[in-house]
Parts: sequence; C-alpha cells; structure tokens
Amino acid sequence: MLIGLVRDSVLQCFCHSCKAPLGVVAGQRRNNAPFKKPSGKGKPRTKQPKKVKFITTEIRCQEKSKGGLCYEVILAEPTVPKRAPSPPQPSPTQQTAIEDKLKAAEERRLSIEAHKLAALAAKLSKIEEASRKKDELSAAFIAATRESLDAKMNNTEEKREAHIAELKNKLKDHLESVEKTRLSLEQQTEEVRCAVEEKLKTAAAQRDENIKRMLDRLKEHEEQVARVRQGMSERVQQLESQIQGKLEQARERRETIEREQKEKLRNHERRAEIVRQNKKERQDNLTDVANPILPVENETASSG
Repeated sequence: MLIGLVRDSVLQCFCHSCKAPLGVVAGQRRNNAPFKKPSGKGKPRTKQPKKVKFITTEIRCQEKSKGGLCYEVILAEPTVPKRAPSPPQPSPTQQTAIEDKLKAAEERRLSIEAHKLAALAAKLSKIEEASRKKDELSAAFIAATRESLDAKMNNTEEKREAHIAELKNKLKDHLESVEKTRLSLEQQTEEVRCAVEEKLKTAAAQRDENIKRMLDRLKEHEEQVARVRQGMSERVQQLESQIQGKLEQARERRETIEREQKEKLRNHERRAEIVRQNKKERQDNLTDVANPILPVENETASSG
C-alpha cells in the first residue's frame, strides 16, 4: 500500500496545485473523443470530464543528484467510503397503480397476440388458395404439355419413318453403284493383268535378244582383245630385239673404247718410259761432268 501511494504521489500533475494523478490526467486526454460537428438536429452533445479523486498527499524537500532523487512523502489519514442510501419503500396506492398498469399491459399483450393470430390465419388461407390455384395451373400446363408432346412425338415418328425409307432408298442406290463400280474395276483389273502379261512376254523376248546381242558383242570384244594382245606381244618382241641390238652395239662400242683407252695408256707408258730414260741419261751425263774419271785403283777400291 505504501508503494502504491508513493507511485501515485510521484505521478501527480506537475502544476502541484490540483494534486491530480498524472496517469488519470493522461488517461483523460487519451480517452477524450475527437470533436464532431453538430448534425443540425438539436443541440450538440459534449462529454463531461470524469470526476477525479484527489489523494491527500504532499511531497516536500525534493533533491536531485547524480545518483537519483530524494524526497519526503507525507501521507493523510485513511478515509471511510460513504454508504449509498437505501431506496424508498413504495406506498399502497402506488402498489395498486402498478398492478392496474400490469393488468392493462397483459390485456394489450393478449389483444396483440389475437390480432397476430388472425392475421396469420388470413395469410395461411391466402397461401392455401394460392397453392390450390398453382396446382390447377400446373395440372392444366401438364395436360397441355402432354398433348403437345404427343403430337410432336407422332409427327417425329412419321418424319423418322420417312427419313428411314429415304435412307434405305439412298443406300440401295449406293449399293447398286458400288456393285457397278466393282464390276468395272474387276474388268479393268483383268485388262491390266492381260496387258502386263503381254508386256512381260515381249519383255522376255526382248531380253533374250538383248542377251544374245550382248554375248555377240562380248565375243567380238574378246577377239579384239586377243588381236590387241597378239599385236602387243609382237611389238614387245620387236622392242626386245631392238633393245638387244642396241645393247650389243653399246657393248661393242664400249669394248672399242676400252681398247682405245688401253692403247692410249700403253702409248703413254712408253712415252713415260722414254722420258724417264732420257732423264736418267741426262742425269748420268751431268754426274759424269761433275765427277771426273779417277784412276782404276781408286775406282776399284770405291767399288769394292
């Protein structure tokens, strides 16, 4: 309780004159409805502010510091709420008036119920009459519809039979045309088969003739190939003989050239020998001129 009083005293209005709780004032400000324009019917209504219960508390010696807030709270003495007055007891005259009013209200209620029941009975009778008329109309409509349907069915049956007969006639004509077409196709097929067989026969005869002609051509070609081969062999023999003759001539020419070269070589050797002999004689003559002839003794001694 002490904590609640302290909280309420802290949340007082900042004016410190009305001593109204701050939460109550703020709630009044938030709960106030926005202003509406008058609709023109009667005077505009305004909401009266709610009565505020003031708490007889007082705060003294408030001191603020870095660590918090220090203040003193003085509490008032508790007050006892007043009891509501009891309602007054009705008098006997008022009791009788109330009973009369209740009886009159009961009579009015009964008369209203009777009126409602009569109206409901009238509505039910109208509904029954409407349903009876509806049944009659539906029966008449069903009868007319059945007659029209029977007539339509008869007409449809006649049309269907006529259509079936027409279809049968068309089908008969179609079958006859199909039979005629089949016979004509069979005849054409037979003609085509005969023509094909005739063509095959002529083609076989022509094929045999072509084969015989090709065989003759092949035989002629083989004969020509044999003649060409024989001519080629003769030409090859001629070429071989010519080549052999040329080889013989070349061999003879080579032998003559070799003999000539050998002869030239022998002549060259003879000339070289003559030159060597002449050179030797010349050298001997030179040595004789350079060394005079000594006595025989010396010559023998030197030779010995």
